[in-house]
Amino acid sequence: MVAVAFAAKADDVLQTWPDTIWHDPSSDGFSDMRFIFARSSAVGCKTNCPEWISAEGAITAGTPALLKRVLKKLGTRKLPIIVNSPGGDVDAALQLGRIIRKNGLDIAIGKTEFSDCWPGTEGCGASFGRGAAYFGVASDGGAMCNSACPLMFAGGVRRVAGGWAYLGVHQITTTWFPSTRHFRTTYQTIRGKRYQVTTETVTEGKSYKTYEMSKGFARKISAYLREMGVGQGVLDKMKATPASDIQQITLHDMLTMKLATSTDTVELFTGVILCMGDKPAPNCREISENTRPASVTTPKPPPPQQAEAPISQPAKAPTAVPFQGAAGNAAPEMRFVVVRGSDPLCDPDCPEWISAEGAITPQTPQKLRQLLAALGNPRLPVVISSRGGDLFSALATGRLIHERKLDVVVARTNILGCNPPGAGCLDDNGAYVGLISQFGVECDSACALVLAGGARRLVDPKARLSMYSMGQKRIVKAYLDEMAINPGLFAAIDQSSVERQLEPDMMLKVGLATGPESAAALTGPAICRSSPKPDNCRLPPAANAQAKTSPKL
Repeated sequence: MVAVAFAAKADDVLQTWPDTIWHDPSSDGFSDMRFIFARSSAVGCKTNCPEWISAEGAITAGTPALLKRVLKKLGTRKLPIIVNSPGGDVDAALQLGRIIRKNGLDIAIGKTEFSDCWPGTEGCGASFGRGAAYFGVASDGGAMCNSACPLMFAGGVRRVAGGWAYLGVHQITTTWFPSTRHFRTTYQTIRGKRYQVTTETVTEGKSYKTYEMSKGFARKISAYLREMGVGQGVLDKMKATPASDIQQITLHDMLTMKLATSTDTVELFTGVILCMGDKPAPNCREISENTRPASVTTPKPPPPQQAEAPISQPAKAPTAVPFQGAAGNAAPEMRFVVVRGSDPLCDPDCPEWISAEGAITPQTPQKLRQLLAALGNPRLPVVISSRGGDLFSALATGRLIHERKLDVVVARTNILGCNPPGAGCLDDNGAYVGLISQFGVECDSACALVLAGGARRLVDPKARLSMYSMGQKRIVKAYLDEMAINPGLFAAIDQSSVERQLEPDMMLKVGLATGPESAAALTGPAICRSSPKPDNCRLPPAANAQAKTSPKL
């Protein structure tokens, strides 16, 4: 055999390969997105509880395949998705949105705080098929959906963004990896026949990035938004914001652009109230009460770094004036109890109120929402005494009070004869009865933010109220502005990093208190003899004037 090679002129071709992602500096420290089955561990939820899919982390090329596997496990069940993500791969986000829409799933921006243990740690969780899941609660405080995440969010049938959820967009960052391909054609002669042989050599070039959306990609996103029924204003916001920055889309704009269908909190999908009544929500599921782990066996590691996560109040500076607060103010969790006045002067028509005492926790807004749902129409004033607690939970509670137009008074309630829910606490007719107390009344730190949400805001003359910016100046200032509190209050508390006790004159001057009246203006025995009667006056149906059972948590 004779082989003869003939060299031909090489054809050189330059090609570039793009890897399109959205990068947000706040995504540093986030792990890849994972999907976890979560079941509510909120107070009042026992055998029949809401469940959801927790989706937290950065979106990668493999995320859509993970979601498909999760949905395959669910079968025909449809669970809402609670998402918290800094963004990631654009194409993957588009795929996620289409998967969510195809399966008819709802979505909300929120974080899931797991109560028993942190998913992925040894001994944590159990088989979902056997009826168990990870237990926790969901909230929108500190949750985000940035960069590519809004494209995933757009896929939801119902799309919920609460008051403290953050959704932001910006330009696409495209990373290009240029490569040069060299093609060389040669010829071989084998047994008298001539064959053409082509070889290829690829030389990788240095990668580079561009920070503006191409026309082709803009058309791709525009078509996707139309497919999802979302307005083109979202794309305009993206193109108008530099890749190095991020622009928040406000709740009002999200509704206008049809990016969000509701500004409710995540409790629209995860609240315990969903599973009460004759027709529980589709994501409610009843399992045996003993399925839940009896105790935590593995410590929960800290959650991934996130923007402005909810915080608890730091230790307070010593006060100049000695003050002995009541023990109930520092209870581990705030408790809401409906109380009926026991003063003989009001018999039989007595005022009722909601007693709120203890530390403000992530469960506090949900507990209040449940109680208000059980009450129905009556607008009862909230009598609060608390040392403070979780900042974002206080803001959510204040917003709920503001939305329902409830009055708030800083005072304490003495339940007569017992401390609910102890044994023998209820009277013969099943109601709590009590009196307003002036002993140990305090409303510190985050508690003052709850007070700011009231329609009428009264502070008992003997109460101590103190406040500081809690390290979240921008958020606290925005909240006080929303509640129409004079900017002078923020200016006063911003001058010091420790708590400042507020005097009655100052509270009136800046509008934190709406009047000098005491708690008696809302809960006194004489208010039910006025005309018209306040909303919180109720005449018991029984002839002996005993109060019927009041909703309580």
